[in-house]
Amino acid sequence: MEIDRKEAREPVEGPEEYFTGTAHISGQFDRAGPSRVTGAIVSFEPGARTAWHSHPLGQTLYVTQGIGWTQLRNGEKYEFYEGDILWCPPDKDHWHGATPDSSMTHYVVQEALDGENVVWKEKVTDEEYMSPLAKGGGN
Repeated sequence: MEIDRKEAREPVEGPEEYFTGTAHISGQFDRAGPSRVTGAIVSFEPGARTAWHSHPLGQTLYVTQGIGWTQLRNGEKYEFYEGDILWCPPDKDHWHGATPDSSMTHYVVQEALDGENVVWKEKVTDEEYMSPLAKGGGN
């Protein structure tokens, strides 16, 4: 059994290369093989968001606080809330982040394939970020 104490893990700011606005990453972990699971807690200040990215084996987000937006490339943009669970399918470009008026925090869990759990792309433009929300529920 291993216990990774909170005091031993310093939060880091989301790198400017991959985030717009202020995001903090804490609780990062990855497990030794044969496990492939990795994860973290990511907190976004209002207006902050990830760049476009994908995950070779998909990603699960569990929202613990606030209101956020997410979008698949060339897809509709959806709003999500505290308590919602999002599934980002494997190898699908997407982004997620806080709304302009609310912060948002989520746990993130994904698996690594050949040591890689994320493939970063270009930043989401302000126009993409501010595009209209979908009218449906996102299912």
